[in-house]
Amino acid sequence: MLTSVDTELLKVLADPLRLQIVTLLAHETLCTTHLVEETGARQTNLSNHLRVLREAGVVETEPCGRFTYYRLKPDVLAALAGQFAALADTARTHADSKRSC
Repeated sequence: MLTSVDTELLKVLADPLRLQIVTLLAHETLCTTHLVEETGARQTNLSNHLRVLREAGVVETEPCGRFTYYRLKPDVLAALAGQFAALADTARTHADSKRSC
């Protein structure tokens, strides 16, 4: 299937807890303790999801004493949104195209 959308990033963001983390980080930079409080997830589970988000380039870390803060990288989400926008534009352009059988 031909597509210009980053499927690996979509897989990363498809997890409900990861999407919740991304939504929370869109509002403010948070440490793991804050994210545990907000999501109700166990710290080890949350840390694994944060690692996946960090490796995918969605979040970045900022050490602060004995805590690690996580910040959303909005350019990554903007690029993904741009890929969907381009796909929508292509669909609009070719709305009347139909391949004959």
